[in-house]
Amino acid sequence: MEQFRIPKPDRKVTQYNLGFAYIAFIIGTLCGLLQVFIRNDALQLPSWLDYYQVLTAHGVLLALVFTTFFIFAFFQAGMSRTLGSFGSKVVLWSWIGFWVTTLGTFLAVIMIVSGKASVLYTFYAPLQAHPIFYIGLALFVVGTWIQSFALIGHYRVWRKANKGELSPLFAFMTIATLILWIIACLGVVATVLFQFIPWSLGWVDGINVELSRSLFWYFGHPLVYFWLLPAYIAWYVIVPKIIGGKVFSDSLARMSFVLFILFSIPVGFHHQLTEPGIASFWKFLQTVLTFMVIIPSLMTAFSIFATFELRGRELGGKGLFGWVTKLPWKDVRFTSIFVAMFFFIPGGAGGIINASFQLNEVIHNTLWVVGHFHITVGTPVAMTFFGLTFWLIPYLSGRKFTKSLQKLAFLQVGTWAVGMLLMSTAQHLLGLLGAPRRTAYTGYNHEQAQGWFEGLVSNHVTMAIGGSILFLSASLLVFIVIQLWWFAPYADENSKVEFPIAISDKERTPKILENWKVWIGIAIVLIAVAYTVPLAEMIQHAPNGSTGFKTW
Repeated sequence: MEQFRIPKPDRKVTQYNLGFAYIAFIIGTLCGLLQVFIRNDALQLPSWLDYYQVLTAHGVLLALVFTTFFIFAFFQAGMSRTLGSFGSKVVLWSWIGFWVTTLGTFLAVIMIVSGKASVLYTFYAPLQAHPIFYIGLALFVVGTWIQSFALIGHYRVWRKANKGELSPLFAFMTIATLILWIIACLGVVATVLFQFIPWSLGWVDGINVELSRSLFWYFGHPLVYFWLLPAYIAWYVIVPKIIGGKVFSDSLARMSFVLFILFSIPVGFHHQLTEPGIASFWKFLQTVLTFMVIIPSLMTAFSIFATFELRGRELGGKGLFGWVTKLPWKDVRFTSIFVAMFFFIPGGAGGIINASFQLNEVIHNTLWVVGHFHITVGTPVAMTFFGLTFWLIPYLSGRKFTKSLQKLAFLQVGTWAVGMLLMSTAQHLLGLLGAPRRTAYTGYNHEQAQGWFEGLVSNHVTMAIGGSILFLSASLLVFIVIQLWWFAPYADENSKVEFPIAISDKERTPKILENWKVWIGIAIVLIAVAYTVPLAEMIQHAPNGSTGFKTW
């Protein structure tokens, strides 16, 4: 009996992306565990390994590798489900893209492990890594572009065969995310190809540090939305199906993704508010555009909770909050994602603080930023991905998500939430007390620094406890993944796992929302307004450039 509902060629490339994602995930979380113990002076690394190697590996493997490979697995499975199976060309180019991305990952990680690229995932100049690290980064991005264009090609074939019809909402959102990714990567590709690689090879004597950082953050902030938008896709399209409802508004969902394309890219300077060399007007302009991104996020929150309330009342919920009790809390696929949404509330509030100049002065380059990053990406994004994993792997493997595995999944989600709450809260508090980020040192023999260790249980100890719980949770998740992949019993005809896609009424959705030429054109104009003059000034008035430094 056939166990699968996704064609084998589509399934294989999706499984490889997903499997590689979870290999990076468990190694990256182990590196995170090592960090919190090093900062507590509770662990001494061997001579061949130092804190900054571990920190760089943690950032690269979790923030770049795990997320990217998982996102493409999710997109490939969803596009095959909503637009039909891939043709041979799409499969071929998806495999080429996967292997190029994998090669780039291996090159970068080898350099990190060998101690030749401890420059963190932001790889700020004038810290200089081995040229192979930058070549690996370039290949990583090129590989994702190849996979992106394969999916875009699949989408274009569907559009030609269905002229005048709006695409399914999942496909629309996937294409919007890929458009954002491709445009955003132009900045990091430019700085890696034309600055970092020639500089690291010794072809040029110095690097324009301000320009390299600006091009990185042109990419770095929309990178956050490359992580978030797949989670939003799950919130808009997957969760309503799981709870038995439908998409609240197709046009609102599409418009929110269009707004993310417009306003999430020309905002990188809000990461550089304390840096000289950028006129205050351009920082102000990009900060304003940063706050514009709040609008589609609020649209998303309204839409999702409207879906929850409507479904809860359909099931008999009474009173102001009676609908809450009717939601399927015993289904970990829903509960994990709901908890992820809940964590995004304080995470979003912290983002407003980071983007405000006066408040940013207080917390810039402190552990507050690390806590914010974990409570926005490490929880809403990661936990949404966990919730997707609980049905995506059975969908691909043809196996059952048994009751015993669901109990383990609830334990995994609960421990991840508790661990992240402890660790992130401690990091926020330490940041307010002035504890720096990106450093292994915590004592400093200074009166103010002693406050970081005071209390019945100091914030540093709390951070270590939270990190330990997170690693145990990560190990449990990988165990569940292995069971769902190889050892759980095969599903029969009545228990096969579907790819849950909610009904989305697109009859009243304006077709201009899928006119990509219009929205890409507006995005390019906004980017040109926000970046052309300041980048030109950085190039025109550039100093001699910095030589490379290796401080580890």
